[in-house]
Amino acid sequence: MNILIITYWSFKDALIQTYTLPYLKFIKENQPENSNLYLVTLEPGMNKNEKNVLLNTPEVKELSNSGINLLPFRYYPFGVKMIFQWINIFIKLLSIIKTKKIKTLHTWCTPAGAAGYILSVLTRKPLILDSLEPHAEPMLEGGVWKKNSLAFKLLFYLEKKQAKRAIAAIACVPSMKEYSIKKYGCAPKTFLNKPACTDLEKFSLEKAKKQDLVKKLNLTDKIVCVYAGKFGGSYLEKETFDFFRKAYEHWGKKIRVLLLTSHTDEEIKNYCQQSNFPFELIIKTFLPHKEVPDYMGLGDFGIVPFIPVPSKRYGSPIKTGEYLAMGLPVVITKDISDDSDLIKKENIGYVLENLGDQQYINAVAAIDKLLKEQNLRHRIRKIAEETRDFGIAKGVYKDLYNRISL
Repeated sequence: MNILIITYWSFKDALIQTYTLPYLKFIKENQPENSNLYLVTLEPGMNKNEKNVLLNTPEVKELSNSGINLLPFRYYPFGVKMIFQWINIFIKLLSIIKTKKIKTLHTWCTPAGAAGYILSVLTRKPLILDSLEPHAEPMLEGGVWKKNSLAFKLLFYLEKKQAKRAIAAIACVPSMKEYSIKKYGCAPKTFLNKPACTDLEKFSLEKAKKQDLVKKLNLTDKIVCVYAGKFGGSYLEKETFDFFRKAYEHWGKKIRVLLLTSHTDEEIKNYCQQSNFPFELIIKTFLPHKEVPDYMGLGDFGIVPFIPVPSKRYGSPIKTGEYLAMGLPVVITKDISDDSDLIKKENIGYVLENLGDQQYINAVAAIDKLLKEQNLRHRIRKIAEETRDFGIAKGVYKDLYNRISL
């Protein structure tokens, strides 16, 4: 039962490391002995030498020894080069499907699902859509794409096609099935749900407020807002720094903003200037994902500034679960996956009902009150254990592959 796993991300991307690889182990557990998984990734700027280096890293070799084999291809931004690259990728994957006796195509998110759909049509292999959520509409609603653009039209068309062809789908929220029926005109017969799970061993309370890092970054007696990710695209920009400004007005120089991001100092300085937030209160670093828990644990609360457009109801940011696993209350925009509802219901943060100063002030006051609660981290951690444990996903994959093997 060899399976071709198709993603649209780089191997080093957190979406592979935290949102794909852990689940591949569960998929592998539910296959006959000696089955193999073949993982497609797209690597920006990768040449032949860099490809060889990647394939010979200890992590990739360890995966290969466990039956998970990496197939990296060079990535180009959407355009003529990438269209020709996809032709090249399809030719190579068609050969792999034949020579490796691939039985099933298992894709992650709809851009990769589009490639899976085409391969499924060409080979008649069954198609599984994992982490099914809209991608074309969020890009449209966020202003990244235009409704008459080729990128939007092509992906939305292929989202409909893959939803119709797939034998099964996994989504992070149950309401995605209703979206699929309404927008795509159908939904796969087998439709399962799994949350955006978190490695609760890596993201643990043992890594909260590690004193060596507290001293190194001068965070003693400071209130730390942590944000892991980027600005722009699906995430708010100026509005996020306007929120930081209100936090500064409330806490003064006790506030620190810890950004785990690849943005440059100049980009962050520009955001600070636009919102009149002191740049010296920013601590910025970009880390390998394995180091993120130690730094996230320095936070007192986290922020998830997803642009609150309707289609974000169906996709869950990984960082939300990581914050909760670290026991951090979360400030989040409204109608994001089931996360916004959970945070409001359990009183473990604040949901921004709109993007304005009064809501930012209310959020800061709510967080200030929560931070005075005894055992807050343990209360939030317990909720993470109940809602984000990888054991939930393990059961979903067992159910899925039991069904499709019948």
